[in-house]
Amino acid sequence: MSLCDLSNKRILLTQAGDFMGPALQRTLEACGANVIADKRDFLDPKAPQKLIAEAGEVDVLLLNLGVPAPSTPADQVADEEWGLLFRHMVDPLPRFARAVLPSMINRGSGKILLMGSASALRGMKRASSYSAARGAQLAWVQAVGAEVAAKGIQVNAIAQNFVDNPTYFPPEIQANPAFQARLQREVPLGRLVSADEDTHFAAYLCSDAANCFVGQVFPVCGGWSH
Repeated sequence: MSLCDLSNKRILLTQAGDFMGPALQRTLEACGANVIADKRDFLDPKAPQKLIAEAGEVDVLLLNLGVPAPSTPADQVADEEWGLLFRHMVDPLPRFARAVLPSMINRGSGKILLMGSASALRGMKRASSYSAARGAQLAWVQAVGAEVAAKGIQVNAIAQNFVDNPTYFPPEIQANPAFQARLQREVPLGRLVSADEDTHFAAYLCSDAANCFVGQVFPVCGGWSH
């Protein structure tokens, strides 16, 4: 039984084969959404505009942008690493805004939901480049959310960590005793948030029941960021 009705929604899901993509697609479709699942990356500056042109009018742009997180000490982060993370996860954002917001503004409705990271909310050792890129994403969401709210558009983000997904917590990581000990030590919930728990919350934020949220960043991390 689905928790919300998305049967009247066309949702464009980016990077659908990675990070939370497969789980999001399953949940959104179970809630009745028409999901346009795209699997390309957006290193090409023209890719966001091309994708929006191909997809046509959408009710929700669900930005699922994830790359494996480096674990580089801060004094060893090279320009290449820093730049690559921003090119994957930050540079596409204004390009998507230029591509999708005019149509949403014209009709007075629409949503952008970003699947972000709680690494931007709590300091993590050996994660300066990744956390900085994720932090830029959340700052963008807050600013754009405030800008377009009066136009009937909601822009929000889920800032997650310790959520079951194959990009950051594959089975071999979860089976590692050191990781299990860390989970008990650092996460008040004492376990990973399930993919279903995360994606059902995302589905709610895509629904008309969530029209009151403006530039919000919602931590989904089992209490880790507090």
